Amino acid sequence: MHERLEAIVSGRVQMVMYRDFAQRKARGLKLVGDVLNLSDGTVRVQAEGKRESLEVYLAKLHKGPLLARVENVASEWKSATGEYSEFTILYG
Repeated sequence: MHERLEAIVSGRVQMVMYRDFAQRKARGLKLVGDVLNLSDGTVRVQAEGKRESLEVYLAKLHKGPLLARVENVASEWKSATGEYSEFTILYG
C-alpha cells in the first residue's frame, strides 16, 4: 500500500541544488511526486510510494545536499492520491 509524505524543508535550502537533490533521491527510491521552492525560502516536497521508501527519503531530506543547511523538516503522512506518474521539479 502506498502512502504520501508532505514536507516543508527550511534552512538554507534554495539556490543550493536542493530540488535537484530531492528529485534524484526520490527517483532512486522509486517515489513519485514533486518538489517546489516556496516564496518564503522553504522547499515543499510531496512524495508517494511505499512507506519504507518514504521513511528512507525523509531521512535524506533532513540531510540535504552538500551546500544546504537543513534546519527543520515539518512532515505529515497522508493517504496516497495516485496523481503522480513520476517525480518532477516544479518551477514558479
